[in-house]
Parts: sequence; C-alpha cells; structure tokens
Amino acid sequence: MDTRIERDSMGDMTVPANAYYGAQTARAVENFPISGLRFSRAFIRALGTIKAACARVNQKLGLLDARLADAIVRAAAEVADGKLDGEFVVDVFQTGSGTSTNMNANEVIANRAQELLGGKRGDKALVHPNDHVNMGQSTNDVFPTAIHVSAYGEVVDALLPALDELAVAFEGRAAAFKDVVKSARTHLQDAVPITLGQEFSGYASVVRHGIARVRAALPHMAELPIGGTAAGTGINAPAGFGEQVAADLAGVTTHPFVAAPNRFEAMQNRDAAVELSGALRTLAVGLMKIANDLRLLTSGSRTGFNEIELPATQPGSSIMPGKVNPVIPEAVNQVAALVIGHDATVAVAAMNGNLDLNVMMPVIAHALLESITVTAAALRVFARRCVVGIHANVERCKEYAELTGQLVTAIAPVVGYDRAAELFKLAMKRNVPIRQVLLEEKVLPVAEIDRILDLHALARGGRASAK
Repeated sequence: MDTRIERDSMGDMTVPANAYYGAQTARAVENFPISGLRFSRAFIRALGTIKAACARVNQKLGLLDARLADAIVRAAAEVADGKLDGEFVVDVFQTGSGTSTNMNANEVIANRAQELLGGKRGDKALVHPNDHVNMGQSTNDVFPTAIHVSAYGEVVDALLPALDELAVAFEGRAAAFKDVVKSARTHLQDAVPITLGQEFSGYASVVRHGIARVRAALPHMAELPIGGTAAGTGINAPAGFGEQVAADLAGVTTHPFVAAPNRFEAMQNRDAAVELSGALRTLAVGLMKIANDLRLLTSGSRTGFNEIELPATQPGSSIMPGKVNPVIPEAVNQVAALVIGHDATVAVAAMNGNLDLNVMMPVIAHALLESITVTAAALRVFARRCVVGIHANVERCKEYAELTGQLVTAIAPVVGYDRAAELFKLAMKRNVPIRQVLLEEKVLPVAEIDRILDLHALARGGRASAK
C-alpha cells in the first residue's frame, strides 16, 4: 500500500497515500483497535453539517476569507452527504471526549478542501485541520453538539413518523374489533368481559404516550453546547459564535436549534441525552409488553388462546411442518431489550464526567443513535408486517367471554359477594358457564339473567342491578 508521512504534535505518522484523514486519525486507529464499530451515518452527517456552519460563521465574522471558507464548506458538505464515509475509521471506543473523531472530521475536511483549492492531500499549507476547520471550536463543544443535532434529526425524521404509523395501525385494529367481545385476563386468570377493540385501544395509547414522551425530550436536545469551546467559557471563539452557528444549523436543518443558555451545564452534563434515552426505554418497555400480549393472544392455534391471527410471514420451524411463529413481535422484543440495555449504558456514561466535561461521549452517541435507529425500523416493521394484518377469531373470543367464571362479578351486586363466590365455585366444579349455574340454581328469572349477562353491555361497563 502506498503511504505518505504526515505530522501531528507528537511526531510523524504513516498514512495511506490515498486517505483524506491524517496523522491524528492514523494514530487513533492504532490506539483503539477495539470493536470495529464506527459512528452512524446520522452522526457523521451532523459533524459535516456543524463544520460547514462554523466555516460560514467564521467567514461572516471576517476570520476566514471567502475562498477558504467555501472550500471548507464544500468539503464538509461532502462529509454530510456521505461521500467520504469510508474516511471515518476511528473506533467508537476511544478517548472519552471524542477528540479522535473530531480530528478525523477536521483532517478529512481539510485535505478535501486542500484538493478543491488545487493542493495535495497531506499538505497543510492551504487548509489546516486545527487552525481553519476547527476554528472557534473544541472537541468538547463540537462532539456533544453533534450528538444533539444527529439525535434530534433522527427522532423527527424517522422515529416520530414511525411511532405515528404504529399508533394509527393499532387504532385501526381497535376500531375493527370494537364489537368483538372476549374475556379480559388479570394475573393471567379469567376476568370480566371486555372487547378486543378496547384491548387494542390500550396498545394504541401506549404508542401515543410514547410520542408525547419523546417530544417532551426534544426542547433540551435542541440546546447546543457549540461556542463553549474547551470548558464553557468560549475561549478562542469570537463573541456570538455559538449563537450564530446554532442559528445557521437551525436554518439548514429546519430544526429549532439554539445555543445552550448555560454552556457550563451543556459541557459538564449529558442530561438531555439521558432524558431522551429514558423516553426510548419507557417506549421499549411498553412495546415489549404489547408484543408479548400479541404472542399470547395468537398462541396455539389449537392449544393456546388463539383469539387473534397474526399475518403469516415465514415458516416457523426447520423440523415441524406448517408451523408459523409470531416472528415480528419476537423481533420487536429483541429491539426493546437492546434499547433498555443501551439506556443503562447512556445512564452510566452520563454519570462519568468529572467537573467540567463528560468523558464517555462516544459511547453515548453510539448507544443513543442506535436506539433511535433500530426502534424506528422496528416500529415500521411492526406496523406494516404485523399489526395492520391482525384478524380476530370472533367465535373463539365469544366462547371465552361466555365461559369466564368472572361473569359472576355482574351478579354480585344483586345476590351479594359471598353468594356470588359460591356460584362461581359451583361453575368451576361442574365445569360449566356461570349462566348455566344461575339457571340450574334458579337464582334469578331467565330474563333477568339475560339482562345482567349481556356481554356487550358488560364490556361497556354496564352495571347489574335488580329491577
């Protein structure tokens, strides 16, 4: 492989001749051969977008001449557009501030801008990664700004639309199942009648609450640390730099980014990321419960609940012919498990700042963005390949509704709790519906029994009372 020699503050480094990255990136590649994990497309896009915004502001402030600023902006745009993704070669697990990745971006943009100005890669005479590309910045404010910009964009562009799609899918099924009476189950034991539509309306509400929780975290994610430089004071950044960069980013992305009102807090803590991750964890918990409910409700088909049928998406067994499994809910459960684990990672990482800087930002960026990405994808798959195609086994639901011994609950206000408990025990002993026991024991007139045990009325919360 052809190589070139580049120099950083620690000395010479050998760099691949055709690489846009330079000495500091090459040194980081040697230092951190840990996981093979790289930062996501969203994060690299954010880095490029931020570097372009900083160059534009520096030009506006008279700190970069127009030709140099234009070259940096063009190179940064290529980073943002994904044209140079292969140049981002530093492992996620690296220095806790993310300096290696910030310098990876600075070097790539500087060398590409150098080319655009007619120079050669590795020659810092025209464009310097620190002096020009990183002007007015520090890793300490750029990296957390990139976390916020990338996460905000992924939430708005991918996660929230996917959540809404899933909520609409559940709402559609709830409407379709509004007259399908079944037995509720509490403690996995028979309970009073409800409708399948009511059950599914609860699932839709879980998703709608998830939307509200995620949206509630966005205002804090919109606060950007940029302009704080090394420790929040803004040393080496011109007055108003952070505010102007935030305004530029807001204009480019159409998201309401603002400079953090207190950059010391914005540098010290990653609480906004913790808040958003917590909303994702809460959503994951709800999704896992829903997915497990669907697995129970479709269980069988002959020895389980079999109250609903999920779309058949693939053969379920390599040995049992004809078997079809609830594979989409199972995939959702695995995503939920990952997100819950990532939330623990974000929480622990966010604790690990000392005084004026968090020192586990790369793993926060990786965990948070992966949680957003896989959750959004899982939601779309859940909605499109599972929920919209769910059918009710109406007769099975009705059968269970009539069999549930807890229909006796509707009788209790008429005959008293103790007598109702006796009637329940008789029904269980004889293994017959409670209606049959009421008729055999002549507890009430037939018309009254019919009125009190109207399944649809009971599912609507109807109360039994003596005429």
